[in-house]
Amino acid sequence: MKEKLLNIKNLSINYITEDEKVLAVNDLEIELNEGETLGLVGETGAGKTTTALGIMRLVPNPPGKIMSGEIEFQGRDILKLSEDEMRGIRGSQISMIFQDPMTSLNPVLTVGDQIAEVIQIHEKISLKESLEKASEMLELVGIPGNRLNDFPHQFSGGMKQRVVIAIALACNPKLLIADEPTTALDVTIQAQVLDLMNNLKEKLKTSMLLITHDLGVVAQVCDKVAIMYAGEIVESGSLEDVFNNPKHPYTHGLFDSIPSLDSEVTRLKPIKGLMPDPTDLPSGCKFHPRCPYAKSACSVEIPKFVGNGHKTRCLAYEGVIQVKELQEGRHGR
Repeated sequence: MKEKLLNIKNLSINYITEDEKVLAVNDLEIELNEGETLGLVGETGAGKTTTALGIMRLVPNPPGKIMSGEIEFQGRDILKLSEDEMRGIRGSQISMIFQDPMTSLNPVLTVGDQIAEVIQIHEKISLKESLEKASEMLELVGIPGNRLNDFPHQFSGGMKQRVVIAIALACNPKLLIADEPTTALDVTIQAQVLDLMNNLKEKLKTSMLLITHDLGVVAQVCDKVAIMYAGEIVESGSLEDVFNNPKHPYTHGLFDSIPSLDSEVTRLKPIKGLMPDPTDLPSGCKFHPRCPYAKSACSVEIPKFVGNGHKTRCLAYEGVIQVKELQEGRHGR
């Protein structure tokens, strides 16, 4: 049995201003074991990046605030740690690849200095030793070590992303959070970066939380999947469970909107409507205004997160409403 590395319980994060309260993350639950990769999937505005920032304790405050919950990492609730203790974990035990490599690097420092900085902070070694290790990290991600003294503007987008990965993995963290690491890259470079991350994960025995919109990427690199909607996890399970037997109507909608190689269609089948306004979330089930199977109870009853291993948040699986197609997992499949 693999040991549990990350266990998030009932996490809620709000952004509070004088004019409004944004309910970004609501009673979130996530589990990740050592050596596993979890894909966190959802539309823009679902709260994926806010969740990652919450794990890193980097939610900008003000206006962001972690309202409640627990984030257990290796058995310790990191929300109860001091800022000094958190700085010791951030970068050494938990690292993050941020969304855009173009803005993640300091343009006036060499890439070697930026990799060496995190090594010096956490390993307490000399500048010379840290630069030597930085050169090794560049080689590890497929960049010649002699480019240590080059500046970010001298690298292509794909190479910048490799540098960011080198920084994140420099201290061999237990958990790597990758926030849409291939969004700004073309398709060919995306594949190279994903292969690189997968290989390094296996080599360094690192667990990974991969945030993405792309279910194809999830199928390629993840062991487990969590589907996020309006700040909540609406379905989670193993890759096989979620891909072969999706339960939640939102998960069905995501799969139905992907073009198929097996059938000829003239139009894609999108999910109707838009992600709800996080300052004014719907009552009951957050997905009910867009759900083709919504009943009157869905606008009133708040669904529980039910299941054993493969869990979902839908009244059809609590017996509150009857939707045969969902319960048999046949919708759109």
